[in-house]
Amino acid sequence: MPCERLEPRDLRREVDAGALEFDDTSALTERPLPWMGQARAEGAARFGLSMVQPGYNLMVVGAAGTGRSTLMLQLMHELARGREVPPDLLYVHQVERPERPMALRLPAGEGRQLRQRMSQLVRRLQATILHRLTEPDVKVENDRIEQAFKSEESRAYGQLQAFAHSHQFSLMREEGHLVFAHQDEHGEPLTTGKAMALTPLQRAGLDEAEAALRQEMAEFLDKTRSLEHVRNEGLAALRRQMVRPLLEREWQAIREAVHPEPEQQQRLDGWLQSLQQEVLDRIDLFQGNGDDDELRLQALQELLEHLRVNVAVDNHGLQGAPVVLQDNPSYRQLLGSIEYGSDGEVLVTDFTRIRAGSLLQAHGGFLMLHLRDLLSDPSVWERVRRFVRCGRLQIEEPGVLYAPLATTTFTPEEVQADVKLVLIASVEEFDLVQALDPELMRRFRCKVDFADSFVSSRQSWQDTAVFVARTCARWGLPHFTAQATALLIEESHRQAQDQHRQSAVFAITEALVLESAAQASQQHAVLVQAADVERAKAASVRRHNGPEERLLDALVQGERAMPLQGVMQASLNGLSVVQLGDYSFGFPMRVTAQALAGEAGILSIDREVALSGPLHDKGVLVLHSYLQSLFAHLAPLALSATLVFDQEYGEVEGDSASCAELYALLSALGALPLAQCMGVTGALNAQGDLLPVGGINEKIEGFFRSCERTGLTGQQGVLMPARNRRHLMLDPGVVKAVAQGRFHIHAAHTVAEGMTLLTGLPWGEAGPGGYPRSSILGRVEARLRRFRHSVESSSSRHEPPSRRRRNPHEG
Repeated sequence: MPCERLEPRDLRREVDAGALEFDDTSALTERPLPWMGQARAEGAARFGLSMVQPGYNLMVVGAAGTGRSTLMLQLMHELARGREVPPDLLYVHQVERPERPMALRLPAGEGRQLRQRMSQLVRRLQATILHRLTEPDVKVENDRIEQAFKSEESRAYGQLQAFAHSHQFSLMREEGHLVFAHQDEHGEPLTTGKAMALTPLQRAGLDEAEAALRQEMAEFLDKTRSLEHVRNEGLAALRRQMVRPLLEREWQAIREAVHPEPEQQQRLDGWLQSLQQEVLDRIDLFQGNGDDDELRLQALQELLEHLRVNVAVDNHGLQGAPVVLQDNPSYRQLLGSIEYGSDGEVLVTDFTRIRAGSLLQAHGGFLMLHLRDLLSDPSVWERVRRFVRCGRLQIEEPGVLYAPLATTTFTPEEVQADVKLVLIASVEEFDLVQALDPELMRRFRCKVDFADSFVSSRQSWQDTAVFVARTCARWGLPHFTAQATALLIEESHRQAQDQHRQSAVFAITEALVLESAAQASQQHAVLVQAADVERAKAASVRRHNGPEERLLDALVQGERAMPLQGVMQASLNGLSVVQLGDYSFGFPMRVTAQALAGEAGILSIDREVALSGPLHDKGVLVLHSYLQSLFAHLAPLALSATLVFDQEYGEVEGDSASCAELYALLSALGALPLAQCMGVTGALNAQGDLLPVGGINEKIEGFFRSCERTGLTGQQGVLMPARNRRHLMLDPGVVKAVAQGRFHIHAAHTVAEGMTLLTGLPWGEAGPGGYPRSSILGRVEARLRRFRHSVESSSSRHEPPSRRRRNPHEG
């Protein structure tokens, strides 16, 4: 079967702008962003996001730019609107354990309401308590208690003073201290001279009297302290009695203002009761007495701080469940933090400095993270693993472990969080985690697999137009005409390298939309036209094709030895693709072969010098296998052949040149001239079938540009596998040249068809006597027989006489 010469209509899928059914994309801006070609992913995502049982977190897998994040966020927001708003999260002071703040959950919006009421309460308490304690009825009762104390204390002091006088001592009070002095029998102070004149017996009596007085004074002080304690307890009880009704009214108003769940109600009541008791126990701080007032005010401020509320998560403005996208999942941003301050050489904090992270903010809803970000921080990764396992989160500040100052112990209460995690991952990242952490993957049972391409249809064209419309609306760009949109759709076919499929990597389409709109804006156009899209594509190529231009210049100037016309033996132009980051282009490479008699087999020079990859080496081995199958009746082959890519100094990889290598080798074996005007690409299998290759468009266009630079002759073209036909989305310039007959593209199904095109000779069918002598295989067979004879003759000449066989018919 001869090669098929392709027509211009075979070389590119064109989109009819009239089939899009709109004049410009402004009519499509209100439509929701569709899941273009991602029906499987959409079904999986809806299933996973709707599952309420634990273990159904989502792992979204696909290439960057396929809309993984955008479409998932859109769906998460859609489903979140139908869910209940989760409660607020509060941290409050715990009287019994101030180092372990209590976590409370209140209905959405009631957290800030409680915080506001407690702040108002703090301001009111300072005024109302002081006012209540200074009211007349309180003052009367207070004076009564004070008077009772003074009366008892005066009576006790009078008894002590009488005891002192009876023992010839004077007693007085000076600045709160008791001072006594000795007296003589006339009641005068006992001077030193008089004391020296006393007899030993008198001095002993005086010492005994002093000891008795001191004992009485000690008993008086004990009694006074007891009286003061009774007085203080009485005053404190009076204050508590007077203030308690006031506090109970305030606390009851706060209880009535919020409506937590029953479990949380019990915790809230216990917290309010403990605070009320703490205020009553320290009620004296609200009334100054002039002594150490600065210390009292400091202690009062500390007490009032305990009444404040830290609303760590405030959901009052939500309409449905929260949807959180965390692009910077650092330890603090994701897990929460505790802020510290320094007090001398100690780091201190309190419950008001607790900050919630994204995991707590997403309680009751969805949290989206990128797996790569988590894997880059082992500490975050380990904490997320624990959270996924148990569903509870302990906020802590890891940095204090390495702080130069000592740290006060501070551990907020653990919090249960119901969060649906959505991890965005590449295929490689997904495979890595699945292999290294199967326990975690048990809790990500829902895989959302985003395809990198999808089947093209009129509906997919409409969906692409909606994407263009929403992109224009989001960035404030001029809208696209139907003709311009049709070119964008054709370009998505080109990105997919398929006439029947479109690329799902819409980031590339979005970039072209932005650049085309910029071209239109430079022309002051209201709408983006098809010409603007073409200019944007050309400008993008100009920004990237510097290396390609240098290679073409080297070809034109003769630096690269690559004939593009005429015929030549054992030489052929293969086609390669050069990948430079986000830009790739095709360029021909010359394949040459040598074939001699020998027993070394087929040797790839590039492989020997480690300039070829495993796929290329595999292709050479398949080539060798196919050649052996063609001439199995001559086995073993007496052949020593070499293959090399001329002037290629980088690594050669892939098996797409194996067909060109076989053609060059057959040409060398059969002395068959090959047409140098043809570029050849294609892999082969062990049966001689041509297999499809990647980058077919870049390869054809690269050979076309090489021929165009050196001068098109009308005979040049490309030989490609027929199985690549659906992958053709060639540049309009190449299609035009084919339509004008200045360039040709041929498709072959087998090696035989291609070799026949290149040589003009029949392939040859094996018969009883081998292949026809005038065929390609017949000429190769004849050469291989001569190689066999040459090798056998050489071996016979070098064999020792004793081992040579004699012909029994010789004389």
